[in-house]
Amino acid sequence: MLSRIAEALYWLGRYLERAEDTARILDVHYHLLLEEATVDAADASSALLAIMGVPFPLYGIEDPNQALHALAYDRTSPSTIAGAIAAAWENARSARPAISSEMWEVLNAMFLTLPAMLDEDTTATPHALFGWVKDRSAVMAGLADATMSHDDGWRFLVLGRNLERVDMTCRLLKARSIGVWGDQGWVTTLRCCSAHEAYLRTYQRAVDASLAGEFLLLDRLFPRSVFCALNTAERCLAELDPSIGRAGQSDEARRTIGRARAALEFAPLSSLLDDLPERLAILQERCSETAAAVAGRYFRHTRAVEWSA
Repeated sequence: MLSRIAEALYWLGRYLERAEDTARILDVHYHLLLEEATVDAADASSALLAIMGVPFPLYGIEDPNQALHALAYDRTSPSTIAGAIAAAWENARSARPAISSEMWEVLNAMFLTLPAMLDEDTTATPHALFGWVKDRSAVMAGLADATMSHDDGWRFLVLGRNLERVDMTCRLLKARSIGVWGDQGWVTTLRCCSAHEAYLRTYQRAVDASLAGEFLLLDRLFPRSVFCALNTAERCLAELDPSIGRAGQSDEARRTIGRARAALEFAPLSSLLDDLPERLAILQERCSETAAAVAGRYFRHTRAVEWSA
C-alpha cells in the first residue's frame, strides 16, 4: 500500500471520529445550558473550550452560545465539526480507490449537505446539526466495517479512529473532573459517550462516580471505553507488522500504546479517580507519541528524485 493512501485513510478515521465526538460533547453541553439553571453558562463554556484546546481569550466570548460556533461552525480549523468533516472529505478523495463506493457516496453527500446544516436560518436547532453528524458518522463507521476488505487500508482507518477516540474520551473525562457539567456530571459524561444505557445494563444500579469512571476507562466490552480503544489500536498495529523478534518490541508505536494500555489495565481500582486529571494527561501524551511514531514509520515523505551534475 502506498504511504499516501495509508495516511489518507488514517486521517479519514481520525477526522470522522473527531467530528462525531465533538458533536456528542456539544449536544450534551447545549442541553445542559438549556435545562440546568444552577450551571454557570459562561464558566462551563470557557472550561469546555479550554478542554477542547481552544483558548478562551482568542474568541473573547461573552455569550456562551459563541462556544458552539467556536467548536462547531468554524470552517477554518480542523478541530471543529465543520472543519473535521471537510478534512475527512479531502482525505477520502485522496484515497478514493481504497474505500467503497457506498462510503464515498455517504461522505460526499455529507460534505455537500454541510453548508445547509451550518445555516442557522434553515436548521431549527444546534441539536439537529449534532444529531445529523452523529448519524452520518455512525453510517460511515458501519459501511467501513461492512464494505471494506479488512486489509491494511481498513486497519489504518480503524487505527486512526481509535487513537482519536482515546483522546476525545480523555477530554470528556477532563470536563467531568473539573466540574463543567455540575451535579449530574457523571450521567452527562456517560450520555456524551452513548454509554448511559450500557452502564445501567452492566451494573444494574444508579450512576456511581467510581463505577462510571471505571466503565469509561477500563471496560473491555464497551467500544467507546479508553481501554477498548487502546486495545483495538494496539491490535491494528500488531496486524500491520506481525513480525516480533525474540527480544523486546522494535515498533515504537506499538511499544508506546502497549505501555499506556498496561498502565491503565493494571492500575488499582481504588485509586482510579484519585489522580484522574494526571492519568488522562498521560494517556493523551501517549496517544500523541503513538501518532508521531506511526507517522514516522509509515507516512514518511521523501524528496523527489532529482538529477545532479
